[in-house]
Amino acid sequence: MCVQVHSLLGEGSVVGVIPKELEPREVSGEAVGEVRIVRNMHERKAIMAMEASAFICLPGGFGTLEEGVEVLTWSQLGFHTKPVAVLNINGFYDHLLAFFDHCVTEGFIRDTSRQILISDSTPAGVLDKLEAYQGGQQVKSPRHVTRLLSNSVVLHV
Repeated sequence: MCVQVHSLLGEGSVVGVIPKELEPREVSGEAVGEVRIVRNMHERKAIMAMEASAFICLPGGFGTLEEGVEVLTWSQLGFHTKPVAVLNINGFYDHLLAFFDHCVTEGFIRDTSRQILISDSTPAGVLDKLEAYQGGQQVKSPRHVTRLLSNSVVLHV
């Protein structure tokens, strides 16, 4: 998945950030771009928050979900105005998106907060929506991606 995003952004555009203790478990195969090893998850998230211009969650597990919802919550609370997206390949996030819609119906999430989350089924579609983002800062011609573990991506301009 990250390879597809990388191919859209060009050579030298992907940077991986991973805590040292997770490196043996999470990094497999040939890395796409630079890999930065950090001390812990807090340092990793701090790098993500400071350097990112946008956040994309690729299909993944609990860690990807936790990080995606965290940056979504930060946006809802006004801690940042960066776009947050899910790459909904083959409908992977359909149930999660339906759950968020259900939360709106039940009154737990405001519709304006639900609209923060961008989704598309293709890398090109997500990047197009990031470029058109109106919720805060727009992402124009993303040139630099940070890969957080195997399934989270942050974009840098």
